[in-house]
Amino acid sequence: MGKALEALGVPADVHDGYGLALVSVWVGLVIWCDGDRYWWRTGWDPHRKRVIYAYHSALEPERAARRVAFRYVDLRRRHPLHQPSSGVTPGTTRAAG
Repeated sequence: MGKALEALGVPADVHDGYGLALVSVWVGLVIWCDGDRYWWRTGWDPHRKRVIYAYHSALEPERAARRVAFRYVDLRRRHPLHQPSSGVTPGTTRAAG
């Protein structure tokens, strides 16, 4: 999944342990994989008060990555990165003074 997302220009961090792989893509977009399927959160059902998940077979990482990429674009549009209001550039620290 990580390589398939990278091929689509979607940055991701891959982590594994306890029988699961996690692919962190964006705030609110983490993909889990148990070797059989991928799943990720796509929304909230207010009537049932439950999270809605999308699923895809782990046999098709490229197709699953394409679906995740569409979700990524949607989330980036709705929740862009915020620039610090203090004038500090991301990745730097302000000197004590």
